[in-house]
Amino acid sequence: MSVRILARSTLRDFWEQNPDAETGLRTCFTKIKKAEYKAPAEIIKDFNGADYVNGYIVFNIAKNKYRLVAAFRHDTQICYIHFVGTHAEYNKIDFKTFGT
Repeated sequence: MSVRILARSTLRDFWEQNPDAETGLRTCFTKIKKAEYKAPAEIIKDFNGADYVNGYIVFNIAKNKYRLVAAFRHDTQICYIHFVGTHAEYNKIDFKTFGT
């Protein structure tokens, strides 16, 4: 079973506005789609520089210019895209209320 990614259109919309993010987002999407993750540590291992923050995986895109925040359901192999934006926009996220 491979990972199903929800909200791919969010990624496409973002890279259409920020073309320098396209390669990193496509690479991330392709790698996740082909994988099967049983725990956050496996995702972190696959993506150099990714972090686990309050239940979300935070990916660095385009040499940390952008951030992608996703949640994974390991039991169903679904990845939910919750945020993609600049590092400055990411810094404004309050993870205590994020996603609620």
